[in-house]
Amino acid sequence: MIAQPLASALGQGVVVENRPGADGAIAADAVLKSPADGYTLFMATSSAMSAVPAMRKAPPYDPVRDFTPVSKVGTFSYFLFTHPSVPAKNVAELIDYLRANPGKVNYAGATTTGIMAAVQLAGHARLDMVRVPYKGEGAATIDLISGRVQLMFATPTNAMGPARDGRLRVLATLLPQRSPMAPEVPTIVESGAKPLSIVPWAGFFAPGKPPAEVVARLNREIVAILRQPEVRAQIERQAFEVQPSTPEELAAHTREQLEVWKAAVRDSGMPLE
Repeated sequence: MIAQPLASALGQGVVVENRPGADGAIAADAVLKSPADGYTLFMATSSAMSAVPAMRKAPPYDPVRDFTPVSKVGTFSYFLFTHPSVPAKNVAELIDYLRANPGKVNYAGATTTGIMAAVQLAGHARLDMVRVPYKGEGAATIDLISGRVQLMFATPTNAMGPARDGRLRVLATLLPQRSPMAPEVPTIVESGAKPLSIVPWAGFFAPGKPPAEVVARLNREIVAILRQPEVRAQIERQAFEVQPSTPEELAAHTREQLEVWKAAVRDSGMPLE
């Protein structure tokens, strides 16, 4: 959605090369092996720039030192879904239920954001839940619908449809404000719990230290593209809220979220990988 208009703006081809795996670390490593000339960009998410450095004993890179921020793209919409067998209509009621049933409720761990949101919720409210690991939200949603697991923090891609037809229940959005995709769903705070500081986000980075004028040009073009109504509409249909930024704003956001994730991992007692 961004590559085609960026190619037009720059007057040259822009190729998207997907490098999945290891929470974005494989893609990050590939980008870091490229010249620091601005011709290779990393469309990074919080998994690569927040989770990997926070959850590993020996992180393979430093997101602040090894990359140059170009522009934030925005935040992913995340929601708390439960199986209808859980007798809770909001997060406050869910917390009461979990406290009354320690160790008896399973949650799906399908993404780093989903896992850390559950860990942070459990830490705030002193809850005892059992994590069931999954490789992705698709398989986790199937098991959530069947009742093999009882709750999951996830994007709406797979789970919002079943929630709208009654096979699942959606209690709250993880974001600090209601999502335009589901404005009827309250925030965590509105639903009766402390706010969670984990933010699922994405942004453009360049490897190393490319020339300042190159970063400025890329920022200018990407921000202009993200402000185009048709591009914004396309992206927001994918459960993503567009929030372009300056390089400095992205740098500050990267540092802040890295510390948030490190604190969440530390406070949870989760062993480093």
